[in-house]
Amino acid sequence: MHILSFSSPEATLESAGGKGTNLVRLARAGFRVPPGFIISTEAYREFVNANRWLATIQSVVENLSAEDASALEKASAQIRAAFVVGKMPDDIESTIRTAYAKFDNKPVAVRSSATAEDLPDLSFAGQQDTYLNVIGIDQLLEAVINCWSSLWTARAIGYRIRNGIDHHDAALAVVVQEMVQSESSGVLFTANPLSGLRSESVIDATFGLGEALVSGQVEPDHYVVDTLGNKIISKTLGAKKISTRSRVGGGVEVIEENAKARQVLSDENILHLGTIGQKIQKEYNFPQDIEWALSEDKLYILQSRAITSLYPLPKESFDPLIIWFSLGAFQGMLGAMTPLGQDTLRMFFSIAGKMFGAQIRYDETEGVVPAGERLWIKISDVMRNPLGRRVYRTVLGFGEPSVGQILGKLADELRLRAGEAHLKFSTVRAILGFLLPILPRAASSIHDPEKTRSGFNAFIESQLIRPNITGDDKFTRLAQRLQFMEERAAAALYEVFPRFAPVLGPAIASLAILTRITSNDNKGQTDHGFSMTALEVTRGLPNNVTTEMDLALWRTASDIRADRDSLETFLASDALTLASRYLNGTLPETAQKAIANFMTQYGMRCVGEIDIGQPRWREEPTSIMQTLQSYLQIPPDMAPDVLFERGAKAAEETIEKLALTARRQPSGWLKERMVRGTARRIRVLMGMREAPKFFLVRMLGIVRNELLASGQEFADAGIIEKPEDLFFLHFYELQALANQELRDRKSLIAERHNIYEREARRKQIPRVLVSDGRTFYEGLGVLADTDTVISGSPVSPGVAEGNVHIVFDPRGAQLAPGEILVCLGTDPAWTPLFMAAGGLITEVGGMMTHGSVVAREYGIPAVVGVHQATTRLKDGQRIRIDGTAGKIVVL
Repeated sequence: MHILSFSSPEATLESAGGKGTNLVRLARAGFRVPPGFIISTEAYREFVNANRWLATIQSVVENLSAEDASALEKASAQIRAAFVVGKMPDDIESTIRTAYAKFDNKPVAVRSSATAEDLPDLSFAGQQDTYLNVIGIDQLLEAVINCWSSLWTARAIGYRIRNGIDHHDAALAVVVQEMVQSESSGVLFTANPLSGLRSESVIDATFGLGEALVSGQVEPDHYVVDTLGNKIISKTLGAKKISTRSRVGGGVEVIEENAKARQVLSDENILHLGTIGQKIQKEYNFPQDIEWALSEDKLYILQSRAITSLYPLPKESFDPLIIWFSLGAFQGMLGAMTPLGQDTLRMFFSIAGKMFGAQIRYDETEGVVPAGERLWIKISDVMRNPLGRRVYRTVLGFGEPSVGQILGKLADELRLRAGEAHLKFSTVRAILGFLLPILPRAASSIHDPEKTRSGFNAFIESQLIRPNITGDDKFTRLAQRLQFMEERAAAALYEVFPRFAPVLGPAIASLAILTRITSNDNKGQTDHGFSMTALEVTRGLPNNVTTEMDLALWRTASDIRADRDSLETFLASDALTLASRYLNGTLPETAQKAIANFMTQYGMRCVGEIDIGQPRWREEPTSIMQTLQSYLQIPPDMAPDVLFERGAKAAEETIEKLALTARRQPSGWLKERMVRGTARRIRVLMGMREAPKFFLVRMLGIVRNELLASGQEFADAGIIEKPEDLFFLHFYELQALANQELRDRKSLIAERHNIYEREARRKQIPRVLVSDGRTFYEGLGVLADTDTVISGSPVSPGVAEGNVHIVFDPRGAQLAPGEILVCLGTDPAWTPLFMAAGGLITEVGGMMTHGSVVAREYGIPAVVGVHQATTRLKDGQRIRIDGTAGKIVVL
């Protein structure tokens, strides 16, 4: 099977590579593809084995870094030099000669087709070599070997490393096609690759062959087509100073063109190309990046691959327009979620919808939907509603102001404004049904906030129940656990939220009143509407479970420091060893006991903790060990408990200052009482902001433990590989497993793992998605920023100078005291790092997100919603962060 035809059923990704497989598919679908054949990956493997290079290749690329360009180039040169002197096996050469004989020595194009190329999720575009206008068998055989060796270009090696592709699994086929001597050629994107807009096709076109265009040597014509209306939106003629043409005797040459005034494609051909592109997109059911050539008025398709830079949409729609915002942006969790993690949150949201009269199954709700292994919240219906517009703008102002900024621009679009909704009677009734029981509780909170806080805490504890599992076999036990998860655990939010709203609501209202009282303060208000003076009252807040967790971890570090054996062990060991010893129970007694006490209270937490599929600290404590080692470096005068008390004292001083100022004003006695009353409610109730999340995480911890118990049973039975694999199945698939339905779950789980890992590598996550394909990534200040002054949303007052420490995953991070923590976003599992940090900068977040709340309590300045903070700032850079003005100055 060294030679495959374009109609061969054996032409698969494994045998024909990405490019070959796509050409076979296009030919079968009836598109005009230049005739040819494919030299299979089996031929490549036989060539490598016959020359005995496999061990050499593996030793050369072992331990290479994708960022070490010189090492990649050196390894590539060494491997490719070996290919040049290699001998092609006789049987392979013979089959190539036979296949080429049918071309009667006509010129051919010889293209590389790797198994990890032109895939739906990885394009690998331009990683391997192409040889054009190859004439004669000797040139062809040489070109084939050169294509094989191009699997080991420096860029291909680095690309595989960055995307977690095993070099051993990579192989390369070679596509040989009749050469199209094109008058013009180029690329067509069936969606706008910059904006993501699915209704626009973008064409780049140049004269001659496409080589000069794809290599960046020529400025092409640029056409944009409205595919819905089948009309040309814009045409920009490029300089087209040169073109690539076939040379007599083989190969190509570059000639002068200077064709700036000449349009490469006629308007008719532009529209025709756009129509063909839409047909190809329909074949693949995803926007495509297409290489094309025009010769003798015939349009040839040379390749088609997915536009992998586009973020997947929950649903494509142009009318009505649908808009979603990222749940992860609000939660400070931008990573991918496991399938069961997505289902669990959708279940919680679906059941919580009962509060407003909505009765929708979790897997049918359109309000919270998955895309790119993350969850998105539909906001367009709210934006269409007159009352909803006012509400969402207020909420987003302190929840995620950069999302609010983006939505503000979209709100006036005609497709969104068309058919504006008004409140229905049923909606009003549902809202009143939710609000009326809350009002008496809110009044009680205002009158006696201490009683409200303690009552809410007691209620939460009463809701934390565990299932009674009594099944006789593993299938029945799994069914019982799933029933508990769906009927009891998911319903907990429905029970908790109506009692939480009258706790936090008066606290936020009090903060707004205090802002109004301090409206003349020269620090002014911010994009979230609260003055910095009012926010200073929230420093050192008591009763915040996240702050209490961090201080408990600090006390754990203090216990370790006070014990000689424990301290020496932590100073002499790496975090992985410490974690292993803790799990084995072999740490020094003091350390073992102190950490165990901490885990009893907080071991169910972790990074990305709202995803039930994420391993908890009690399962993987390495990050806790790293944080403890970091705490041992903190000097006594910078101890977190000292800083926390200092923050609480500063808050009390601010209250006294505001009360004194109020007393001196007309009706001062009344204003002073208002200041003290609102400040008291803020101090007593605002810390409860984290309580429902902590309750949710504890409930998830209970359910996760139960599912892991089932997972162990099914792993022991050989149905899955390991207990954690259950989290890579959807809820309905677990129900099918409990019903003993026969399926190959191991293959399905392996596929889900690959999808999860691919999405976890995605660098940039949009804040907002639009159903026409547009994606919005920008944070605050994107237009006004300079090279040295960067802006965001000020959420924690104060000014600090320090060195930048960029962190993408807290599980591998240790902060030196005083460093400025810069990251994409934070959830509570990040906050132990705050103890050492001098300041906080995040790309997402708002005034009420976890990181902002805790930063204020610790008294460290914080600026959030900063556009591309993790790429614009660099490790070690000295900066000044102003959490009052929302400015970052590069020093």
